[in-house]
Parts: sequence; C-alpha cells; structure tokens
Amino acid sequence: MSGADARLQRLLGGAALAALRKRLRGRYERGRGDGVITLGNLDAAERDALAGLLGRRQGDAGSLRFDIAELDARLLHAGLADSLRHALELLDGPLVDLAAARSETAIQWEGVRALATDARLAAFLADGRGLGLLKRLAVRQPVAVQLVAQVQNVLARLPAPAVTRSHLAAQLLGDAHGLDAGSPVATLLLAVLRYERAGKDDVEGEETVRELWAAAGVLVNELARPALFLNLPGSVGGLAPGGGEPGYLSLRALLRSSPVWAVAGRDVYVCENPNLVAIAADALGPHCAPLVCTDGIPAAAQRALLSQLAKAGARLRYHGDVDWPGIAIANTVIEMFGAAPWRFGVADYLAALDNNRDATRPLTGSEVAARWEGALTEAMQVHGRAIDEEALAASLMPDLDMRLNA
Repeated sequence: MSGADARLQRLLGGAALAALRKRLRGRYERGRGDGVITLGNLDAAERDALAGLLGRRQGDAGSLRFDIAELDARLLHAGLADSLRHALELLDGPLVDLAAARSETAIQWEGVRALATDARLAAFLADGRGLGLLKRLAVRQPVAVQLVAQVQNVLARLPAPAVTRSHLAAQLLGDAHGLDAGSPVATLLLAVLRYERAGKDDVEGEETVRELWAAAGVLVNELARPALFLNLPGSVGGLAPGGGEPGYLSLRALLRSSPVWAVAGRDVYVCENPNLVAIAADALGPHCAPLVCTDGIPAAAQRALLSQLAKAGARLRYHGDVDWPGIAIANTVIEMFGAAPWRFGVADYLAALDNNRDATRPLTGSEVAARWEGALTEAMQVHGRAIDEEALAASLMPDLDMRLNA
C-alpha cells in the first residue's frame, strides 16, 4: 500500500467506519453523489472522521452538512484520492450503478420472456405476476432459460392421451419426479394451466391440482377417490355401467377409455352423500334415474365425470346437505358444471322443518351464501337448523323413480 493509501485507510477505512462508507457508497450507487448533503445519526467516530477530512473542528452534533465537491477537492489536494467516489472505491472496491444494473437485469429478463414461443406460456409471462413467479422459481436468468424450455417441452405434449404424471416426467424431463408437487417445472406449468383456464390467481387445494392435471390428460393418483354412480346410460371401455347396482369409475377409466354417455337431454341427478345412492339402489334398483355422487367436495374423478356428462348434454340436477359446507359444495357444482338445484330451495327447506324437524340438527360454522337463492341463506340463518341429505331421501325418491316419470 502506498503512503497515500495508508493515510486514506487510517482516515476513512477500518471496521469502525464501514457503516459510514456504506451510506456514502449507497448515495453514489443510487445516482445521488453530488451536491450538498446532510448525514444524520452519526456516531462520534463517523462525525470526527468527516470533520477531519473537511478540515473542520470536531463537535458533538449527531449530523453533518457538507458539499461533496468540497470534500472531493480536499481529498485531491491532500493526495488521498481523486474524489470521494475514488476514495470509496479504493477502500471497498468498485461502485455499482444500480439504475444501470436494474436496466440491464430487466433487459435480460425480457430476453427470457421472449423465449416463450408457446402461446399459453407467453400469455402467462406477459402478465407481471407470471414473470414474477418465474423469477422467484429460477432466481437467476440461466436457470429461468432452462425452466422455460422444460415447461414448453411439457406444454407441447398437452393435452396428453391419459398418461401418468411420472411417466410424462420421465419421458420429457428425464426424471420421473420432475413434475411432482412443488417442483419448479410443475409449479410454473400448473400456474400456466390455471391462467389459461381461469385467468386469475392460484386456486388452493390438492384436488384442484389433480383436476388441472386431469383436464390436461395427465393422471395423478388415478385410482384415488373414484366417482360413485348408479344407472348411468352409456358405456365405459365398451362396458355398460348400469344394472341397478352402484358402481365406481376411477379417474384412470374416465380419461383412458373415452366413455360414451347417452344422456343428451336427460336429467342426471347429482347428490353429495354416498348413503343416498345406497338408499336409491335399495328402493329403486334398475328403475332409478341416473345418479352421481360427489362424495363431499368433488375430487378429480367426480369433476371429470360431471364435466363429461355436461358436455354430453345431460341436465344435471344437484342436491346436498343443507348446512354451510353443503351450500359451498352446491355453489361449486352448480357454477362449475351448469347444474340446477334439485329440491334445494327455501320452500324445500321450510317444508322439511315443518315435516321432519326431529331429523334436523343445530346449524354451526361460518355462513356461506347460497348463490342460486339468497332466500335459502336467510331462512337458514333465521331457523338455525341443518338437515342431512339422507334425512330428505323420502322427498327425493319420487324424482328418481323412472316408473313415475316415464
């Protein structure tokens, strides 16, 4: 180190003045390295160092006001550095122009965005939230370039012909777990699929993820939570799923076998609880109208079946528990699949209270508005009673009896 460097180190260097140097460097890096400035909250060492460089008497004030040009001139005259900027670089290395760095970074990320040739991915990344997700997942541009390429590779194969997620990942990414939940590729890919389908923020829930994959022809836990049904007219894999006995259809069967449903212009009833299917099978057997069960919140298999039936022209009619969770499920089925409420209005609720109040229970939990009939919500609030779907079976059976509705 030269004599000048040694003096500079003694006057402005060292750990005790590191915070001061950082503050001064920040001004230059933000493009504010000239003019008259005031530095506040100075400790004794910082105040004395600046006063010494400026040739001022040391005081006890916690702030100091000075002209950077004056300090530049004094450093140059003393042979310590060409300027304050130069002194800071001699002590701690080159300064960074943050504005220029941000501009360069933005240009680089725009280059990454331009690599998205798939229309679905391009539309997603054109949204600031989409590009923000890519930045969070990749952090660095080289990783983002690879991630974009991988996602586009998968998108090019979607919709897939009912392939398992692990098989798709092994084929396209060389890693059977490359599309597992939480992986960067899966996270970005599912965000793109959500954006394409809904154009809104992420929807939470594992079942929603499975349904997104299923809509793209990709099977995840393809045998989990099969859809319960009774007397559906049509065929699955060449087999007719009727006969008066309840049956199950897995997500695998629904997506791999291309079912043919003969339901155009027909009522297909949808219930929430498996027990109602059992009651209908016992009471009506082969004379029961087509009936599908959501088994609570519809999972991927139930959603796939209801979507297929709706596309085949079925008139879906829904009933469920008359409680707040049941109302939430009804909102989903009615809005997602275009179903109509089935004996699920305020008049039906009040009649059930009059005819079978002993079968009701206290209504608890957070209120959910019945979006198809606000008066039902109001009546439930007033009476404070919930009714399980099974307790209403007697009022539902006549609608399901095809002998009465031929």
